[in-house]
This record gives sequence, structure tokens and C-alpha cells, in this order.
Amino acid sequence: MCKNSCKVVFLDRDGTMNVEVNYLHRKEDLKLIDGTAEAVRLLNEAGYKVIVITNQAGVARGYYTEADVKILHDYMNEVLERDGAHVDAFYYCPHHPEHGIGLYKKKCHCRKPETGMFEMAERDLPEGIDKVHSYMIGDKLLDTEAGQRFGVTSILVGTGYGAELHKEQQEKGEKPSYDHYAEDLGQAAQW
Repeated sequence: MCKNSCKVVFLDRDGTMNVEVNYLHRKEDLKLIDGTAEAVRLLNEAGYKVIVITNQAGVARGYYTEADVKILHDYMNEVLERDGAHVDAFYYCPHHPEHGIGLYKKKCHCRKPETGMFEMAERDLPEGIDKVHSYMIGDKLLDTEAGQRFGVTSILVGTGYGAELHKEQQEKGEKPSYDHYAEDLGQAAQW
């Protein structure tokens, strides 16, 4: 329960919390990025709800099932709990507009950079979300764009694809399409 509205840190999963593995769905392939558990624990202790928001096109492509995603998320929380950390909720998009099969082949509102998963989380938190004091952390621009569209501060991390994207934007002299850059989740949590 939150007093008034909830402060939330939305986290991308692959490349942000765990080492990027093509279509991660097996427990034995999960490897948390160094410092992830400590960063999540720090956010827990600071009173933030920690919510994972992840696109899972592997479901759409038929590589694994939604049940596999749920099993992996339960296992991820088991691993985090060994270090006194936890994710409060997991939301995933099983769709893909081009490469999906069957019911999963569709353009949806939940797939980042759309905001459907954020909206689901907001509906599930009766107290609402304090967007001014909430964040989205991810390693891709679609993560940070989704966070900005939802109205929270976005942080690009240098793990996964983030360092390369940050470097490209700096070299081009472009204004970053995110609010803050951090080397990893630990640095983002400290910020």
C-alpha cells in the first residue's frame, strides 16, 4: 500500500536487469547484471514500487509460451529475494505486429513504446501513480520514449544497447531522447 499515490520505478527487463539473451525464457539462462539486486533493494527501501515492463516478442513468434514468461518472472523474484530485493509486479507484451503468429500477430497498445503496460499497472494500483516522482529505466530508446509518453522521467542505462545509443546521440550532437543517462541500474537507482 502507498500513502496517497505510489512512487514507481518501471524497469525494462532484458539488457537492463539481466544480461541480454536472445528470447530469454529458461531459468537456467537468466543472469542478472552485476548490481541489479542491490539496485532493486535500494529502490524497495526508498519506498518505490518496482514494476517490470517488458516486450516479449518470443511469445508472439511461438518460441515460448506466456506460462514460460510467468515462470521466469517468478524465478527472477526468487533470485532477487536472496539479496533482500523484489519486483512488485511484472507486465509483458506478448504481441508483435509483423512477426507474430495467430492471435499474437497484431498492432497493440501494450508493446513499448506504447504505454498500455504502464496503464495496466496504473489501473492495478488503486492509489494511483505519482508521475512526478516516478521513473522508467531501460537500455533502449523505445523504453525511454514509452516512459516519457506516460509522463514519467526516463533514464537510459549503458547496459544492453544503451551505451551505444547514448554514444550515437552524443556524436550526432542530438538532444538526448531521455531525461538522464546512467552507466547501469545501480547508478540510475543512486541518482
